[in-house]
Amino acid sequence: MALTNVLLLSQIAGYVIGLILSLCIIVPMSMHQDEFSGHCLLFSKGTWQEEDGQLLVAWGSRAYCTYVIAVGVLMLSMFMYRGTDSSFLSAFMEAVGCAVLCALAVSAASMVTLGFITWCQNIVERFPSCEDATGQDIDKKDKISTHGFYIELGTAQFGAWGAFATWVGLAVFSTLKLCRYHQLQNIQVSMYRERQRLVNEGSTPPRTPVLSRE
Repeated sequence: MALTNVLLLSQIAGYVIGLILSLCIIVPMSMHQDEFSGHCLLFSKGTWQEEDGQLLVAWGSRAYCTYVIAVGVLMLSMFMYRGTDSSFLSAFMEAVGCAVLCALAVSAASMVTLGFITWCQNIVERFPSCEDATGQDIDKKDKISTHGFYIELGTAQFGAWGAFATWVGLAVFSTLKLCRYHQLQNIQVSMYRERQRLVNEGSTPPRTPVLSRE
């Protein structure tokens, strides 16, 4: 199988995986914000109240969750609106887009991981593990539902890091395809120059020898 076909099949597989992983980011993060009444637990901190056992939460910015969801949507749109890269320019734009999404994916993944760790540090002050707080009424004042936060954030974290690895692979594939297009262009230019040289040599009339008079 030609190298171009291998790269094409690898890219198709990568984009399909990226589509699935983007949904693993968008869906659970959206569910989390809905269940937490619009709050975002990423980088949120709190203090346990002795009188009622409730967690007095200083909520982190909603922008953290919004950013992670936006990165997932951008990944999804990259898959939905991807065209055919039949030229050097389109292949170059795809390579740049993959590189940008790599940076966005690693930032979103780091944000989910570090933000979730910050939240769980408060939870383990009262529970043996962060997962044990699932389904517990730890913050009745803010009317949050904790029934699915652990699996939702865990799924989003998996999706974000998986998406980062996938987009790194897609960036490598797109760069290899870009090099392939560059090589083909060089071959075409060389063939054109050689053809022009042969045409010019064929159109030049042969020189008639001049006879000397004695």
